[in-house]
Amino acid sequence: MRVSTRFSDSIHILAFIEIYKNIRLSSEVIASSVETSPVVIRRLMGVLREAGLIATKQGSAEPKLARDPKDITLLDIYFATEGNKPLFELDKKTNPECIVGGNIQDVLGDYYEQAKVAAQRKLNDTTLQDLIETILVKQKAKEISG
Repeated sequence: MRVSTRFSDSIHILAFIEIYKNIRLSSEVIASSVETSPVVIRRLMGVLREAGLIATKQGSAEPKLARDPKDITLLDIYFATEGNKPLFELDKKTNPECIVGGNIQDVLGDYYEQAKVAAQRKLNDTTLQDLIETILVKQKAKEISG
């Protein structure tokens, strides 16, 4: 099963839009940073626009964040791109006559729920601004040591 990169690509797009807000940002320019196709970028930007995270103008390479980056949490972005789908999937077809198979769904389900809540709390505590500041610090360190 392939893991979706929609969430991380969406964060990438939003950070890119904010960091490079003073240049023309076509889907081709953003796609070159994400290393994907402009079509994928346009689709994700449509999702982000519908979620109220970016503002775009048809036919114009001027996407902007719809809110201040300190007011956008990673959980906002996660829900926009992934919806409320589970972080983990339980195998529903286990042998109920087996000690493990008969109990694994309930036991693992409890652990999965705890992990989901912890992950969502962390994502809700982290803003796009936090992420952007960390990107800029890491870039400055590269430039100094480079």
